[in-house]
Amino acid sequence: MEKSPEEVHPVKAFGWAAKDVTGYLSPFKFSRRETGEKDVKLKVLYCGICHTDLHQLKNEWGFSKFPMVPGHEIVGEVTEVGSEVDKFKVGEKAGVGCLVGSCRSCENCSNDLENYCSKGAIATYNAIGHDGTPTYGGYSDMIVVDEHFVVHIPENLPLAAAAPLLCAGITTYSPLRYFGLDKPGLHIGVVGLGGLGHVAVKFAKALGLKVTVISRSQDKMKEAIHHLGADSYLISTDTDQLQAAMATMDGILDTVSTTHPVQPLIGLLKTNGKLILLGGMEKPLELPVFPLLMVRDFHIMIGRKLVGASGIGGMKETQEMLDFAAKHNITADVEVIPMYYVNTALERLARADVKYRFVIDVSKTLNSE
Repeated sequence: MEKSPEEVHPVKAFGWAAKDVTGYLSPFKFSRRETGEKDVKLKVLYCGICHTDLHQLKNEWGFSKFPMVPGHEIVGEVTEVGSEVDKFKVGEKAGVGCLVGSCRSCENCSNDLENYCSKGAIATYNAIGHDGTPTYGGYSDMIVVDEHFVVHIPENLPLAAAAPLLCAGITTYSPLRYFGLDKPGLHIGVVGLGGLGHVAVKFAKALGLKVTVISRSQDKMKEAIHHLGADSYLISTDTDQLQAAMATMDGILDTVSTTHPVQPLIGLLKTNGKLILLGGMEKPLELPVFPLLMVRDFHIMIGRKLVGASGIGGMKETQEMLDFAAKHNITADVEVIPMYYVNTALERLARADVKYRFVIDVSKTLNSE
């Protein structure tokens, strides 16, 4: 049974929340729980703005709860730890990503796949916690989370640019690892050069892969190759380019969250190639089966392909991703904004007017007065 936070939680908190499906954010006072024995309390320093926030604020996926305090790319400073906490100390920098809870006992949780908890992982916001109260995210001054769902931020990572790694980073790192697309010399495509796509290119290059960025226009070609280090660039609306690239890729990470055709992407895959969908498309996907079985073109038969999907990663893999990012100096390209600019930032995000991730400077710009 859902409970009011004020009935259960004594600690006063402050953030920005949407009250309804307009998605418009405004100052919001609420409550969080006291720091329990296994809890870590963070002062929120920075919080990234994910495209998921936009979907949830507008109820585009159909399960939004209001009032909603978004934000699941949270970097902060530990201000209090519970008596049984052994992983964190006051003063350390730490992060909270998309999860704040799971059952911790099912097969998936036992295999470090808390994100796929069979009894239901608890999202950082727009969910119901173990105590029956709504979860509120990082567009706020502080957060209290079980230490299992908190990660260390390596010292050499700049905090604002590290925040998006807690969602965009693990969302692209995990499928590269799981689907075997992390072997040096493999050729992968990255569809879309936004918040996820630009980080995917950085991880792929650090793994020693050949990377082709796939986009609808040539607008981002220079950025992809000269700034991000992609090896080549393919315009998905150019049939000649598609034809020339047919059956050349071992895998493709499709980061686009708007509905788009996937058949042309399937044609780019080699036999045993994998198309991995990472974007949360609102409408059902049209998936032609025959191109997965075989593609007949100029008497060449190319088939046995896989279409899959992947969503974030477990806590062990998230820490692994951050440590890998620190080793290879991988961060997101960010535009740091004050909290009062957040509604404008969301409008810009909706029209893809950001390069590549907005990050809110929470601690310096969140004013409770």
